[in-house]
Amino acid sequence: MIDLDMLPDSARLLVRAELERLACQLQDQASRIESQQRELRLKDETIRWLNLRLWGPKGEKLTPDHTQLLLAEPSVTEAEIAGEASRPAPAAPPVPKAKAPRANHPGRHPLPAHLERREVIVPCHPEDCRCPQCGAERPVIGYETAEELVIEPARFHVRVVKREKRGAHCLPEQGVATAPAPVKILPKSKLANETIIEVVVQKYQQHKPVYRWCGDVWENQRLELNRGTVIQEVLAVGGLLQAVTRAQRAELLAGHYLQADETPVPVQDRRRRGQNHKAFLWQYSVPGGNVVFDFQMSRAREGPKTFLQGFQGIVQSDGYDAYDKLGPGIEYAGCLTHVRRGFVEAVKLAPADPLPAELVQLLQPVYAVEAAARKQGLEAAGRLALRQAQSVPLLNAWRERMLAIRQQATPGSKLAGACNYAFNQWARVTLFLTRGEIEIDNNWCEGGMRPVVLGRKNWLHIGSEPAGPKVAAMASIVETCRRLEINLREYLGDILPRLSQGLNKEVPRLTPLAWKAARLRKT
Repeated sequence: MIDLDMLPDSARLLVRAELERLACQLQDQASRIESQQRELRLKDETIRWLNLRLWGPKGEKLTPDHTQLLLAEPSVTEAEIAGEASRPAPAAPPVPKAKAPRANHPGRHPLPAHLERREVIVPCHPEDCRCPQCGAERPVIGYETAEELVIEPARFHVRVVKREKRGAHCLPEQGVATAPAPVKILPKSKLANETIIEVVVQKYQQHKPVYRWCGDVWENQRLELNRGTVIQEVLAVGGLLQAVTRAQRAELLAGHYLQADETPVPVQDRRRRGQNHKAFLWQYSVPGGNVVFDFQMSRAREGPKTFLQGFQGIVQSDGYDAYDKLGPGIEYAGCLTHVRRGFVEAVKLAPADPLPAELVQLLQPVYAVEAAARKQGLEAAGRLALRQAQSVPLLNAWRERMLAIRQQATPGSKLAGACNYAFNQWARVTLFLTRGEIEIDNNWCEGGMRPVVLGRKNWLHIGSEPAGPKVAAMASIVETCRRLEINLREYLGDILPRLSQGLNKEVPRLTPLAWKAARLRKT
């Protein structure tokens, strides 16, 4: 090795400059290699995420068994395989023990007593009805009885409405007196009120498209119904229910807390051949109470801004930007489930990485506090006190741990993105710690979207833009009745004939909330 101090000054300077240049080149090359490796890791994460979206589990509940299954994904990395190989071999399965004797079966639950009983007597065989010795008829001494539940397919009949006509008696100028016509939902329809309600229930509660319902009617009754006519009458019902949903909106805005969410719905557009327009159903609801869907042709902020005009209170939603700046007097709450979901996705992408799984696990006690509050039936004040005592220190510790993990996460990775989202939403997400009436998450609202998504998979799209608000009105009534435990057929059978008479003053008393309250007062 050459001693630089022995070289002339000019040569020594040249050598040192060359060494510094080579060191810079090596450093640049190492930086490029690190950047390329980071980019490859992010691309591998993207590929794994796409595989999970297509083939992976859809739920967010994670257990060690789920993690083991995720490690078997086709996009697993070599590092994950090596980590799995280094695990100790599983212990030998225990020797099976003899089964414990089964306890006495408690017996079958009896069928409901309010159902009609139709007896079917099964006689003995003729040879058993007479004594084989003397030939005399053997007496009936009892029955072996068993009950079974029977269902009959829907049966149709034609109701012939004959309105009585009375002629003049002693005064000819009196004319003819005719009995008034029964109130119908759609006066000119050949379908009775019960039939129209049944179609609405089948489509928007049971998610059966009209064409499939008409097919069932033809198959079982050999009755052919014009599908276009049935669809138009269903939409006419939606038009009547729009007045009720406007009254429901007034009930919502009169409160001080609601949740919001949105989901896409395809809409047929004659201007775009062979392609549906992507519209949206926006949901605004109160946990356990009113649900109102609002149809909009876009996902822009103008939709919620218009719907919530005049509202003063708290809006709870996910982190979508359209829920910002909706008007003065509105306070915004976030959703802890959306925050947690990012870390669950990070676990699915990197099941061998303990950091995202640790953050998911650390949130479990926070949800346990909410479960305890529900079990105890606490009101807002009691729930707030419980949160202040238990949830506040838990979430503070969770945030500190998340700050430390964020420093270790690869920039641009799913874990880093989940941390960034949590930090950006922190003020909104933790608002529930200071308000007992606010839920910990937006799950009530998301749960109300599931019937819409299920129905969308069956009826595929909305037929036109004008039909959108009518579909939204029917979805609002169906979901509100479900939350309030109202029988949908009974409710529609009562309010729709009254709505068809155009009695606008009655509409505020026909919302599901007001209707149920009136029924409770009568009882």
